[in-house]
Amino acid sequence: MMSGTWSKLKKSLSLKSSGASASSSQLPPRDPIQSDSRSAVPRSPSSSTTSSASLSSRLSRTLSSGGRFSQKICAICLKNVRSGQGQAIFTAECSHTFHFSCIAKSVNHGNHLCPICRSKWKEIPFQLPALSSHDHDNDPIHWTRVPLIPAPLNPPPSDPFCYSDDESIDSPVDSTLPASSAPSVNVSIKALPEFPAVAAADSVSDFAVLVGLRAPTVNGQQVDRAPIDLVTILDVSGSMNGSKLFLLKRAVCFVIENLGPADRLSVVAFSTSANRVFPLRKMTEQGREEATAAVNSLLASGGTNIGEGIRMGKRVLEERRRKNPVTSIILLSDGKDTYNCESVYRVSASPALVWDYTSNSSTNRPRVFPIHTFGFGGDHDSAVMHRISDASGGTFSFIESVEAVQDSFARCIGGLLSVVARDLRLTITTSTASNIGSISSGRYENEISDQGFRGVINVGDLYADEDKDFLVHLSVPTWPIADETTRTPLVDIACSYKDTASENVVELEMVRVEIKRPRIVSQADSIASLEVDRQRNRLWIVEGIAKAKEMAESGNLEGAKALLTERRSTLVSSASAQAGDGLCSWLEAELVEIGERMASVEMYERSGRAYMLSGLSSHSWQRATTRGDSSTNSQPIMNGGGASAVGYNTPSMVTMVTRSQDLSACYQRDQQRGRKVYPNL
Repeated sequence: MMSGTWSKLKKSLSLKSSGASASSSQLPPRDPIQSDSRSAVPRSPSSSTTSSASLSSRLSRTLSSGGRFSQKICAICLKNVRSGQGQAIFTAECSHTFHFSCIAKSVNHGNHLCPICRSKWKEIPFQLPALSSHDHDNDPIHWTRVPLIPAPLNPPPSDPFCYSDDESIDSPVDSTLPASSAPSVNVSIKALPEFPAVAAADSVSDFAVLVGLRAPTVNGQQVDRAPIDLVTILDVSGSMNGSKLFLLKRAVCFVIENLGPADRLSVVAFSTSANRVFPLRKMTEQGREEATAAVNSLLASGGTNIGEGIRMGKRVLEERRRKNPVTSIILLSDGKDTYNCESVYRVSASPALVWDYTSNSSTNRPRVFPIHTFGFGGDHDSAVMHRISDASGGTFSFIESVEAVQDSFARCIGGLLSVVARDLRLTITTSTASNIGSISSGRYENEISDQGFRGVINVGDLYADEDKDFLVHLSVPTWPIADETTRTPLVDIACSYKDTASENVVELEMVRVEIKRPRIVSQADSIASLEVDRQRNRLWIVEGIAKAKEMAESGNLEGAKALLTERRSTLVSSASAQAGDGLCSWLEAELVEIGERMASVEMYERSGRAYMLSGLSSHSWQRATTRGDSSTNSQPIMNGGGASAVGYNTPSMVTMVTRSQDLSACYQRDQQRGRKVYPNL
């Protein structure tokens, strides 16, 4: 039977055949990859004869029974495929069975047909990343199924994979809609001068004007949010083994469950190397199930190659064929990068502060995606994680407690899933002879032009209910005519952004700031605005924290603590703090916490540095981060006119964190009762 194939198989085993029977049926050709399989290879004449005879006997039984392969033999390596033998098994749609390792290697060579019946598979086995130098071929958790994706026409020559296989998105909203389709609720602007009046004969070199933004809400469907393309880059090195990996999986599964059907998610895992373990897919019901399966299959082993993980995540976004309006990356690591030297994280001279590895090598132009980094535990490299987030426009969170991973992710996606305005831009122009000296905008890029008569702040995306406050510092000259009643224009503020629902550019009505220029300023007009004072306090404290960190890095912890104490004294004596301002109270508590984490060099290195950096990240972007315990910055504070969440939390963030904490409490209760809330973990 099957004389042609039988002869070839005998020849490959160095057998001399003398009595093979003929048959009209013929076996399909072997996969090219079978030369790499781990079949028995004779190393001596005696062992060759014994092994060949044994395999010959097995092949004779295999090729019998009507010319069909036995389900007990892998058609690639010709070894036993019985369960319980220490190797993962893949059963195809056509019911033929192979070792996962054998068939996955064949698939990686572009073979998407069954080696036995030649039927085309809709699902193919996909090997998860080799997370260490150890051989994981015998580990079934390292394997999963993924939908068959057509190979790209022009894959990169240096990489067998191309990431232009992202799932299609819904048709974008027509940006040519009439003006009547503009959103009913817009971003609002507030503008307040530091003082309502300046004497006509006086000149002020540093007169502050507060420019504030308030994003609309998504509650009650007032405003539609923009769908997101999210890439999670997960550290699965050996140090993540155990409870860390379990809690990380639980946190990512929480993210998956809270993404909408228009949102897309991709998962990248890194250790010694990096691999995309789940492509960019919409989080429909099926998409969530497949993403959850991919996350649950991860194992922890190997080193920590953060740089390679970021490059892989960046490729997923760069090579996608379609783009959702919002794009972001979440990066979590619990250790130091053991493969990339410090130069990899060097900030370039670009004004945008783009990292070397985030530039587009083909065009030499920056391709930056916001990377929200999460430093896990006391052994991570907080300095590097902060630099990565800061350079890309993301935030850095310090997760001190292992149990706080899910809450930290919840806070982050609570904001990312509530973007209501994109590409927001503020333009400030002076209306008189005043000049713009500087703009305190944190890490938001600003530019002053026209000899100080024009300033621009590029804010970017706004989360629902998010506040941004900037101080514009002016030089106000003397005024030739004293006017006791007329208000003199100082600056005009214009705002434009892209609406997430219609994709139309919204131009807000210009806001003008005016002051009086009387001959003598009244006592009432000499009282500084509490709103401006509280923002001055915030900037003063942030500057002090940055200086204290520099002193601590040089080993001068006592000097750093003395500086923080001095700044605290100035803060509590300010007008806004004396008026009971909630932001000032929170800033004071932050200074106390930082001082306590500087009790010793060991404590500073274990948690003080990371705590300070996460705080600086939060203040620089005016965006919430996790600092130590995730519950410390979710409480409401009073700001005179009403309550708002401390730590730049938005209602969407607080709601998502509450949802996470309720789920965790439910998990703990059910765990005590012997039930599992997460049956897939």
